[in-house]
Amino acid sequence: MSDRVYIFDTTLRDGEQSPGATMNLEEKLSLARQLEALGVDIIEAGFPAASQGDFEAVQAIAASVKDVQVAALCRALTKDIDRGWEAIKGAKHPRIHTFLATSEIHMAHKLRKSREEVLAMAEAAVKHAVSLCPNVEFSAEDASRSDWEFLATVCETVIRAGAKTVNIPDTVGYAQPFEFGELISYLLKNVPNAGEAVFSVHCHNDLGLAVANSLSAIRAGARQAEVTLLGIGERAGNASLEELVMALHTRHELYKIDCGVKTEQLYPSCRRLSQIIGQPIPPYKAIVGPNAFAHESGIHQDGVLKNPLTYEIMTPESVGRKGTDMVIGKHSGSHAIKAKLIELGYQLNEQQLGVVFSAVKELADKKERVFDEDVEALVLEMVYRRRDKYRLKDMSVFSGTGGVPPHAAMVMEILDGEEVADFKRATSFGEGPVDALFRCIGKIVGYDACLDRFQINAVTGGTDAQATVTVRIGHNGKMSVGRGTNEDILVASAMAFINALNRLEKMREENEECPTL
Repeated sequence: MSDRVYIFDTTLRDGEQSPGATMNLEEKLSLARQLEALGVDIIEAGFPAASQGDFEAVQAIAASVKDVQVAALCRALTKDIDRGWEAIKGAKHPRIHTFLATSEIHMAHKLRKSREEVLAMAEAAVKHAVSLCPNVEFSAEDASRSDWEFLATVCETVIRAGAKTVNIPDTVGYAQPFEFGELISYLLKNVPNAGEAVFSVHCHNDLGLAVANSLSAIRAGARQAEVTLLGIGERAGNASLEELVMALHTRHELYKIDCGVKTEQLYPSCRRLSQIIGQPIPPYKAIVGPNAFAHESGIHQDGVLKNPLTYEIMTPESVGRKGTDMVIGKHSGSHAIKAKLIELGYQLNEQQLGVVFSAVKELADKKERVFDEDVEALVLEMVYRRRDKYRLKDMSVFSGTGGVPPHAAMVMEILDGEEVADFKRATSFGEGPVDALFRCIGKIVGYDACLDRFQINAVTGGTDAQATVTVRIGHNGKMSVGRGTNEDILVASAMAFINALNRLEKMREENEECPTL
């Protein structure tokens, strides 16, 4: 008989902390609904005490999803826990997730507290959380570098205080698979009340072992795994949801452990995240990468043609890789486009459908073929993109090889809420057309932001493909990421830079903090 492991997805919290993965409210809601369709058990929606924006996002997600638990991360502080509960109390299945460091290096240098003080803080935090919500998780930050005996005492204490889940994070990706499995075995054996809680693991990928460590812990008895789509997260990222799930699925005879994830939704979920954060799935990414089911070697091709099992241990269809059908074009009606959006997992109202329908028709007049990825890019650009203080109205760019340097002219709308309060114009020369555009934007907003990263990716193949541009800019010590999608690379570049400026304006209104586990 198979056992069951719970999948705790922290893409919207830990994953969003990775550089370039910032999402706005509408994008988070879209991804949360996709995670619910994927079949994860718990969504960690964010860190409500970090900022008003994070609070509102967690609150909106808690109200939006119904068949999945929604967790809010909180430090072991009363004010954090109260703020977290305020954000998730409207959820059908709420969970408070509180954490405190237990390693000597963290207690001495970060917390500057003794073991006794940390133990008392952990107990008080869990007791307070339980008084608000019966579903409480406690995480011992940097558990893999903690003294095992002290860690066991912490686990016993928080379980006695009411924690239903105890998380053992490998916060800095330090553990090795054999020793991490041994740690879980030790805790399950030496914590007297271990049977009263689910033991969880949260592994980082600094040494490339996050999935291996998670699997080792599951074999040892852990029954919750904290993961992210595509393994995104701080530094080298987290354990990858799709890799862990498919390891359990493909080697079921070895693990004899099931989970509730619908594997056919893995690729659509990862593609949705990739579209939202403007970062392509790497070619050699396991399970969902473009090359994951590609065979170039003649020997491999011959084997696969004779029997796919010779070189494929899973089928593309098992992870949702069904290929791309050109079923939408300039002759498609609104019903066809609505059906395609539902197929792709988007729930749009009539007004939003109208916006996307118009955008698809316009794109189809310019582009020979319209793919699923094109439709998704339009949804994210036209529906979920935040339009705050600045918006592109019109632009013209000159570039050449002669004596006239590249230059740009631009008109931007300055918004006050939903209303256009003003129009501003500027012209500028630059080292190239993109530089000229960005200098124009700087003149209009009144300051020059430092461009830290500029990346272009084609949404699909072909010379007529839409381009997604991702930029990261910095100003006065703050970094912001922006994305833009358009069939014209220069327009996409301008939209991405303006999007980053809008996010920067939002950040100035909020003092954000980003905790780690």
